Amino acid sequence: MSMDTIDFSRLPLAGQRVLDVGCGEGRHCLSAAYQGAAQVVGVDLAEKDLATARQRQQDFESGHGALPPITFLKGSALDLPFEDGSFDGVLCSEVLEHIFPYEAAIAEIVRVVRPGGWVALSVPRAWPEKICWALSDAYHEAEGGHIRIFEEPVLQRAAERAGLRFEERYGAHALHVPYWWLRCLFGGDDAAMEAWPVRLWHRLLLWDLLEAPPLTRTLERWLNPVLGKSVIYHFRRPPP
Repeated sequence: MSMDTIDFSRLPLAGQRVLDVGCGEGRHCLSAAYQGAAQVVGVDLAEKDLATARQRQQDFESGHGALPPITFLKGSALDLPFEDGSFDGVLCSEVLEHIFPYEAAIAEIVRVVRPGGWVALSVPRAWPEKICWALSDAYHEAEGGHIRIFEEPVLQRAAERAGLRFEERYGAHALHVPYWWLRCLFGGDDAAMEAWPVRLWHRLLLWDLLEAPPLTRTLERWLNPVLGKSVIYHFRRPPP
């Protein structure tokens, strides 16, 4: 799906049991199931987001047919309610920048993925994020907001210390960066959506999402390595 941050085409989803840590409203869970996972579990602390995720699953299945089993559970990334090695793959997208003891969350992710399994982590890219912080305090001081900026090697090294083997890194959502800069320039909160430059760029993003025109798809593909708002890291838990 075009709003996915994780590129599932780079991962061996077919027939696998997948966990999404901090699943939010479930977009990656739905995509993983749609693209071949045998079973998907999403965990999040926010009851409201989990309710939205369940509704989105129902809406999707009513229009496209039944998906493989998806379960949404309330739980913490710091204390995942699963046995060791329960999953073939674990993803955690745009979550670790919200957690103070993020290395403890990574340790839990490593615990629940089986030896030989994969892990995909994503966080905001450092330099566009620094501009957002400089333009607006509201952007990162909101309740539940971003509490850190990950410089390029930090997350990779933390995951490697936890026992994972790095495989690849790539960017995503380059066209979203100017949108967030504009939002921050006009205040950084929901009221910024009233500013016409923010509304205009939002319309561009919706057009790109719904129509996937070759122009914007090609432009974002070119820009993602340097401007992508998210940086995604793929790892493998080495076999014993």
